[in-house]
Amino acid sequence: MPKRTTPLVIGIAGGSGSGKTTLARLILERVGTDRIAFLPHDGYYKDLSSLPINQRATINFDHPDSLDSDLLVTHILSLRKNQPIELPIYDFKTHSRTKDTIHIESRPIIMVEGILIFAEKKLRNLLEVKIFVDTDSDIRFIRRLERDLTERGRTTESVIRQYMATVRPMHLEFVEPSKRYADVIIPEGGLNEVAMEMVVARLEALLGAS
Repeated sequence: MPKRTTPLVIGIAGGSGSGKTTLARLILERVGTDRIAFLPHDGYYKDLSSLPINQRATINFDHPDSLDSDLLVTHILSLRKNQPIELPIYDFKTHSRTKDTIHIESRPIIMVEGILIFAEKKLRNLLEVKIFVDTDSDIRFIRRLERDLTERGRTTESVIRQYMATVRPMHLEFVEPSKRYADVIIPEGGLNEVAMEMVVARLEALLGAS
């Protein structure tokens, strides 16, 4: 198989806490960070710094409208043209973008990860390989609770309230239905070693790697 001349764009989707970030990290380790430009959709949340701090937490962060997917699409197109981009950094404690960015150079693989990337048609159409991480809801909730307590400065009560108000209903409305667009569905994400081996082998074959 001849080597590609344009980057391969892959997407990893799944519910919050499904293990998609773990899968993305394992792919980075196995395929190589020098071959992958990694774009987490979480970095593209819209900046809410213009709103009072008490209003920012009331935003539905699990709805597609909360994300600047147009900017992500622009960045993917730039990377496909071998042009570098500046990846935004989002602060989940203040619900605002930081002034800092991460400089990303084009790589043979562009890997996009996020809960809603298959739900957005303009974004989905750019993804040549679509992987959905499918994990039971109770496991996803426990993982999300642990993450938000340790990494995002939330309380148990606020995590439960947000889960019931927006996370669960938005998952049922947008994330779960988007699974039908997946080329590959992986139970348990990065914990599924057999599926991991198959994904890595397929990516290397698509790259024309030996």
